[in-house]
Amino acid sequence: MRRAIITLLVVCQSAQALIFGGIALFLPLIRTDLGLTFGQAGTLAAASNLTYALMQVPSGFLADRFSPRTLFLIGLLGTNLLAAVFAVLSSYQALLVDQALSGFFRALVFAPGLLLISEQFPSDRRATAMGLYVAGGFSSNILLSSLGPWLVGPLGWRLLFALFAAAGLVALVLYRRAAGPAVPKPPAADPARIGDLPVLLRHRIVWLTGVIQFARLAVAQGFTFWLATWLVVDRGQSLAAAGLVVALGAAVTAPANYLGGLISDRLGRPLLVIGGSLAVLATGLALLTYLPGMPAVLMVVAMISVVVQVYFGPLFALPIAVLGAGRAGLLSGFGNFCANLGGFAFVYLLGAVKDVTGSFRAGFLSLAALCVVALVAVVLARPIVAAGTRPGPVPHPR
Repeated sequence: MRRAIITLLVVCQSAQALIFGGIALFLPLIRTDLGLTFGQAGTLAAASNLTYALMQVPSGFLADRFSPRTLFLIGLLGTNLLAAVFAVLSSYQALLVDQALSGFFRALVFAPGLLLISEQFPSDRRATAMGLYVAGGFSSNILLSSLGPWLVGPLGWRLLFALFAAAGLVALVLYRRAAGPAVPKPPAADPARIGDLPVLLRHRIVWLTGVIQFARLAVAQGFTFWLATWLVVDRGQSLAAAGLVVALGAAVTAPANYLGGLISDRLGRPLLVIGGSLAVLATGLALLTYLPGMPAVLMVVAMISVVVQVYFGPLFALPIAVLGAGRAGLLSGFGNFCANLGGFAFVYLLGAVKDVTGSFRAGFLSLAALCVVALVAVVLARPIVAAGTRPGPVPHPR
């Protein structure tokens, strides 16, 4: 039963990831159908990312305080119902509201889902569990990017979004049946409180990992969201060819997420995995728009895709390892809040820069510079991690 629950948690994560991935892949068609500028198209993702970011700390707090399973199920239900609504809307303003609400419910999936899958693993394999969880989203993108361009012709992007929503609802029902009804948390001797967050923010490791989180999702979403559009518009590729490139990226990203957490847990050196990944990303993003032909583009896209989320598990596990697991939800929520601020800012920024300059080059170079800033945060975090500080329970402000 444990393996079935783990599998279904990953499948649920994969199903809801189809929705965000579908917007990125089919963006050239959606933009043409609705007559959107590149900046407006970017706001469809940015609106979702903004509400998603703002909900991270509340979601983490609720996951610490109440049943994460209940929050997880509510989040999945809302996300998939809004995907079904997205399939029938025609107004840009209505689509924007739909995506803003979708971000709210996606936030109820993330932090509770991390806690649920971490419960299925020993405490010394937390990074492995978290890496496996996020790998699910990239696994679904392999299927989406491989088959989506071929299916969108006969079916249309609207019907595909309706199918994504149906798949997500089926996964929700299967997980609910396998896991059983949500069990309320027993009263805790030291219950989580919103006032715990200012106490956690006194620790430098929380801010340093927050900087790295900002860069992580700015790069991951900025690169993946605009990759297909860049290939179609700037490199003259067909949507089918762009989809295959995106599928190649997702195919190497999915196992790398799991392996990154596994290597970090085995070596006990999360900063090595994080810093090495950021160095490769900075190099790849700086080179990407200067490459002369598609073979070189494919090589660099594959290189970026291997490391773009390989440090997800180690990065989320790091502040928990330093500060303790008693406030894991709040720590994960704050980290993902910082990450989604980065995703929100740079998904929009790359579209806006394209509108102004006519090229994605400045946007990709800005992502490379952001990776360098995150590398500085890794260096500053080394003495804190090396000291092995592990304070007791976080005191409550009175």
